Amino acid sequence: MVKRSYDASRRRAAAQGTRQAILDAAAKLFVDPGYAGARLSDVAEVAGVAVPTIAAHFGSKKGLLSAVLDVSIAGDDEPIPMAARSFVDDINALPTARGRLERYAVELARTLPRVVDVRLALEHAATVDADAAVILAKNDDEQLRAMTMFAAGLMATGEVRLELDHVVSVLVLAMAARNYDWLVKQRGFGSDDFVNWYVGSVAGAILAEP
Repeated sequence: MVKRSYDASRRRAAAQGTRQAILDAAAKLFVDPGYAGARLSDVAEVAGVAVPTIAAHFGSKKGLLSAVLDVSIAGDDEPIPMAARSFVDDINALPTARGRLERYAVELARTLPRVVDVRLALEHAATVDADAAVILAKNDDEQLRAMTMFAAGLMATGEVRLELDHVVSVLVLAMAARNYDWLVKQRGFGSDDFVNWYVGSVAGAILAEP
């Protein structure tokens, strides 16, 4: 019984390692040469697996792209919704709107370095590939729903001067990967600079007393 359990654990670990190797290879190749230019055979070669192995884990190239995006956002391959992540509880526990913005900005500064290239590559791919366009639309909808929940929490503090829809619009705009790409990757902002930019910009736009 112990040996059987040990063998099963080894198989699970091996399968997870294979899955991660595929995700890492796809994340690299979907950025350069890009989703349209990267074939599953290219991903398989970089990951050191066979193409049917990719299909077994992700079903299709579209499924692989969706998984790459999800993992870049979450930081892991665990099936835990973003709303159930610990940083959300941290934010909701804070009493002030500015405090919540500051905590979320720190999370953005931690998340965007691994998201920005994948998200921008997805945006480019969506202009020429229908599957990529579907995944982009899904991600946009998820962002909108997440920022709607965040906005509702901010408004519950009584410190926000705008209507809900306007607050959501500001939050979606401020979290965009293109902002991080421009400020940090192209203009040399540090992580703290980015956090300060986010908090100052959003607080100035939505709070009664920024």
